[in-house]
Amino acid sequence: MSVATSQRAAVKKGFWLDSDKLLAAACIAIPLIGLTLFFLYPMGVVFLRSLTVPDGSYGLGNYAEVLSSKGFWRATQHSMTMGVATTVVSVFLGFIIAHGLHRCAFRGKWLIRGVIVLPLLAPSLVQALGLIFLLGRNGLVSRAIGMELDIYGFWGLLIANTLYALPQAVMIIGASLVLLDARTYEAAEVMGAKPMRQFRDLTLPAIFFALLNSAFVVFIITITDFGNAAVIGGDYSVLATEIYTQVIGLRNFNMGAVVGIMLLLPTVISYYIERQSMKRQQGRHATNVQKFVPSFYPNRDIPMAVACFAVVAMILSVIGVVIYASFVKLWPYNHDLTFKHFDITLAGGYASLWITIAISLGAAAGGTVLIFIMALGLRKLSGGIAQAVQVLAAMPAAVPGIVLGLAYILTFNSTATPLYLLYGTATLIAVINFYHYHTQAFLTVMTGFRQFPTALEEAASTLGAGYGRTAVTVVAPFVAPMLIAVFFFLFMRSMVTLSAVVFLTTAKLDVAAVTIMRLDDAGLTSQAAAFSTCVMAVVCLALGVMKLGLKLMSRSPKVVVGG
Repeated sequence: MSVATSQRAAVKKGFWLDSDKLLAAACIAIPLIGLTLFFLYPMGVVFLRSLTVPDGSYGLGNYAEVLSSKGFWRATQHSMTMGVATTVVSVFLGFIIAHGLHRCAFRGKWLIRGVIVLPLLAPSLVQALGLIFLLGRNGLVSRAIGMELDIYGFWGLLIANTLYALPQAVMIIGASLVLLDARTYEAAEVMGAKPMRQFRDLTLPAIFFALLNSAFVVFIITITDFGNAAVIGGDYSVLATEIYTQVIGLRNFNMGAVVGIMLLLPTVISYYIERQSMKRQQGRHATNVQKFVPSFYPNRDIPMAVACFAVVAMILSVIGVVIYASFVKLWPYNHDLTFKHFDITLAGGYASLWITIAISLGAAAGGTVLIFIMALGLRKLSGGIAQAVQVLAAMPAAVPGIVLGLAYILTFNSTATPLYLLYGTATLIAVINFYHYHTQAFLTVMTGFRQFPTALEEAASTLGAGYGRTAVTVVAPFVAPMLIAVFFFLFMRSMVTLSAVVFLTTAKLDVAAVTIMRLDDAGLTSQAAAFSTCVMAVVCLALGVMKLGLKLMSRSPKVVVGG
């Protein structure tokens, strides 16, 4: 080889080496810029606005005014009471269902698994709508017993929040029960331990951190939810509705920021404790776990089956009555079936549904790409920098949707920043939907990357593949199931979220969940049910497509290294 050829080869080699480093840097820099502009900066604005007094200076006057308000303390007391009550009921019922699914022997578990996820496929306020159709003054139950029930307030909100948070508790506790080794129980049985003794001495200690984790997750969901409280809360004010009242009703943005910061404190503390309990739970996981196959014990399994199907029946009733009411001619007097309620009379009709689908697709596609390249970039980082990036990526989960939405309206509705150009656009709603669920998506993809064998990447590098080509032809096919799951997760959550976007809609730009709330506020309850049915149909279709895609992918061989 000539000297000139060698020099060209060295230059080419150095060029591609630099290109790989630049690409790796871009994979970290681009997502970090996004997190800075669309998470850290808006949260900083909320904090500063909470300190801004009427004369434009900074001080604690707003905090003093809020803390001296009886309305704030009443809403705080209501939120804490509701959070604790919902947590106790949800974790108790979640444990019963998870234990029934994984530790008991009875038929029909497929129905329980299918129904328990339904509350996740609809806006949170659908639970409240269903309870009104069932237990309201003109509800099916009220008319059947000839008594007007008052479902508005504490008890209605408790039931609605429990149904909305229950799937989370079931999934967390169920994931822990799956990891219990059958050999431990076989040994206990050989030693003469009865099922109740096994439950007390083996099952409960093993899932303690899962119970703790589910409790804090449910608590966070409850005190930050806006939809159910807005529809069925009545006079039972909570912090989420207090923020909405301050911002939308009174146009008092500074006071809204103060309440937002106050709401942020319990959620951050709860999130921190939840993450610590999850780490301890993961530390207890064992490898080579032998799956437990339960035997039938009538005294245990029959009551558990009855309890599980009772909860499932409640969920089906609440969701089903919303769908049924959307086809009823005149609720509750004329139950002839009709499609007239699907002719939405609110301004814009179904425009908000199509806009929401487009926004959700954008949030899912863009979010999946950003999460993927961030995970790629983290493979090239180590030590404190990588840990700091991961901490930042996980932080959005600690911020309630209603607070993040408030941060966005305070940040992007100000002409003092070029970011004002995004206000009132579908792009901004797609952005907030992504960063609202950024943490869950990030952790899901990182799980796939931890399973990725480094030998594949080394083999691709040996064959001459650069960083970019390796990412496309080696890494992406391996983590494709995780990417698909993240895409559809972001799409489905963007379709049904309400609290994060309620401040960002305008007269010209509306989204499906807000449309449902406005239809209900206008007294068009049947049309709200019809619109909810359409949203649930879209989300269920997306879920079916995801399951089909993952099933087909599991049957096809993976392409590891491109030619």
